[in-house]
Amino acid sequence: MSKLYHIGFGKEDLGHHPPTVALLSGDPERAEMIAHSYLQNARPLSTHRGLHSYLGQTAGGTPLLAATSGMGAPSLSIIVNELVQVGVRTIIRVGTSGSLQPHVEVGSVVVSSGALCRQGAALDIAPLEYPAVADPFLTVQLAEAARALGVAYHVGITASVDTFYEGQGRTGGANPHLLRTLRGVVEEYRQLGVLNFEMESGTLFKMGGVYGFRAACVCAVVAQRTEAEEVVLEHKDAAVERAIQVAVRCCESL
Repeated sequence: MSKLYHIGFGKEDLGHHPPTVALLSGDPERAEMIAHSYLQNARPLSTHRGLHSYLGQTAGGTPLLAATSGMGAPSLSIIVNELVQVGVRTIIRVGTSGSLQPHVEVGSVVVSSGALCRQGAALDIAPLEYPAVADPFLTVQLAEAARALGVAYHVGITASVDTFYEGQGRTGGANPHLLRTLRGVVEEYRQLGVLNFEMESGTLFKMGGVYGFRAACVCAVVAQRTEAEEVVLEHKDAAVERAIQVAVRCCESL
């Protein structure tokens, strides 16, 4: 197999013991951090299109990919499709999110058991009614990793939407005029027991079900949407590190 068009590498680039597990981040800097701070013998595979990918090993010697999905479900769907083509069978998204519940505090992490999926890309994968659910065993392993590390965590439903501003009920950007269907969406989802907002897991979960790979998601909580629209920047880096630590610890037990 030659190098795949978007990820910029193929099976032949993965060595004699190719990884079957990938940690997937929207931010290329987060993928680089995972590779250089948490993996051993890490080496770059590609920086094509800014979709940085690295190959390394956990402390226990498990081969692991740290890859970049880009922002949003359409980009993620392309990267996930190509990762599966090169042999990846377990994908854990390591992301950021905004809390929809007062008890889900900034600095904690959310392990998604499933998603309220409001994403156009997911409709190209499966019908609207197709459940967007994480692999249950992988979800439990992420929760156990958080517990072992002493990281505050929550397990539950994530709202996975296409846009950062309108889709998450923000009016403080360039467009203060939300569609009627999005006015009050934060409170509506809070009352439904949804824990957090993010932009990729719903499509990832549906792809896992259709393609036959294990999918899971752990997100750092970097905004408290019951109080304000803004990301709490002073707590973001520490929260992201906790999410990475949980994901890497989980991979060590796979």
